[in-house]
Amino acid sequence: MADVIKMPKMSDTMTEGVLAKWHKKVGDKVKSGDVLAEVETDKATMDMESYWDGTLLYIGVEEGASVPVDAIMAVIGKEGEDYKAALEAESGSQESASPKSDDTAPKAEDKKEEAAPAQGGGLSEEELAEKGVTVIRMPLLSDTMTEGVIAEWHKKVGDQVKDDDVLADVETDKATMEVMGYATGTLLHIGVEKGSAAKVNGIIAIVGPEGTDVSGILAGGAQSAKPKAESAEKTEAPAAEKQATTADASSAPVAESSSDSRVKASPLAKKIAKDKGIDLSQVSGSAEGGRIIKKDIENFKPAAQAQSEKPKAESSEQPKAAAAAPVIPTYVGEVKFTEAPVSQMRKVIAKRLAESLFTAPHFYLTVSIDMDNAMAARTAINEVAPVKVSFNDIVIKAVAVALKKHPAVNSSWGGDKIRFNEHTNIGVAMAVEDGLLVPVVRFADGKSLSHISAEVKDFGGKAKAKKLQPADWEGSTFTVSNLGMFGIDEFTSIINSPDGAILSVGAIQQVPVVKNGAVVPGNVMKLTLGCDHRVVDGATGAQFLQTLKGLLEEPIRLLA
Repeated sequence: MADVIKMPKMSDTMTEGVLAKWHKKVGDKVKSGDVLAEVETDKATMDMESYWDGTLLYIGVEEGASVPVDAIMAVIGKEGEDYKAALEAESGSQESASPKSDDTAPKAEDKKEEAAPAQGGGLSEEELAEKGVTVIRMPLLSDTMTEGVIAEWHKKVGDQVKDDDVLADVETDKATMEVMGYATGTLLHIGVEKGSAAKVNGIIAIVGPEGTDVSGILAGGAQSAKPKAESAEKTEAPAAEKQATTADASSAPVAESSSDSRVKASPLAKKIAKDKGIDLSQVSGSAEGGRIIKKDIENFKPAAQAQSEKPKAESSEQPKAAAAAPVIPTYVGEVKFTEAPVSQMRKVIAKRLAESLFTAPHFYLTVSIDMDNAMAARTAINEVAPVKVSFNDIVIKAVAVALKKHPAVNSSWGGDKIRFNEHTNIGVAMAVEDGLLVPVVRFADGKSLSHISAEVKDFGGKAKAKKLQPADWEGSTFTVSNLGMFGIDEFTSIINSPDGAILSVGAIQQVPVVKNGAVVPGNVMKLTLGCDHRVVDGATGAQFLQTLKGLLEEPIRLLA
């Protein structure tokens, strides 16, 4: 029987992988050990090998697609063999499932057609749209909005509505805003009562020709409220264009009523005016009651208006003209942005750090280190060392030595038990193009500074080339994150689970310090220890930092 190839679990945190590239195609001969494909995990791009000999009979995943762990990717067997039996045995074949869905589809359609008459002959939303019916949905009025509360309805069922009329006031999570229907006709249905909430994109009203039967839309309201914000944008955009191109022949430009103390303008007009720097008080509205709409803003010409108002200004009193505020020049900008899909690495970083932050109760301790002696020691070490030793290498070595004296900091929370690690595996946070990787320097307390330096440099090259393997990043007991090379004075880090603590290393700064009662130039570096309060108490963390401070200020102790 043919062999089914599934997405392997290539790291302890991997839940899915992206099929970056296939190295074989259907019909190719495959031997055990051949590389079938490249898979992008949350931490690296890795080769997926075959463990069978035969012919590649089936490929079920396209390049660039995300595949959950243990999902079927391909089938290998004898040439000409029926691979569908193997897929059916795994209960995951799209080929075997599609005939069933094909067989049942007509039945479902028949049921749908039979059900339509039972709904009182109501037409679907698409059919009613052709007859001039517009469904008004709860718009997305802020980036964090999930639902809105109808604060006030300005129209009732049966009222005539124009495309620039305000239908309702909606209270969002940030403000109370006006909602326009962008439709002309009769208000046929109100779906949300005043004071009630509606989910974003949920139906709140229906506008169309008087007497239209909208029962088909209401019967399918649950389904029609499901489309995402993307469909809402597609609905709103044509409506806005319709507003710009539709003009009411019977309505001529009407000046604003002097008795009205606030400017009447649609939300869209206000937004465009704000973006263009236009003073709404200088714009004449063409809608009912002198209301300013989108086309009024687009047709507004500041220079032409200033010229037309000049005679009026000259005829008025000179002192008032002299006291007039200066005209602010108009500046028109353009909102631009790009979007990119979230990489597998970024997905896992977001998931793991969110879990750590909201699961482990963090607290932070900061200490200042006098680095004068460490700087002198580094200079002397690099004169004889086979590889260049960095300050980060010295910190890693000092952390490992300090952890041996404070095993409570070298620990992790296990729910019903705490693990106190006797070995010191130091994770070293490294920034890469897609995010962050944390390879591990194992048994760092027993390694020389040159050994640590060479290992960290090797990890850095592999990380940038995406060549790190699971064994390189698993098993840390403590993590060091250094942003000093970027000039960051001090910062806090989120604990790299399951570690119980993480050290944030800042830059070495030249600052005045007091030595022997005199103010002299000094070199100071700040370290911030992030602790999981479930395993590390404040005093325990403070004692660890005092030991670490002593080691860095007298680095000769690291070589003893």
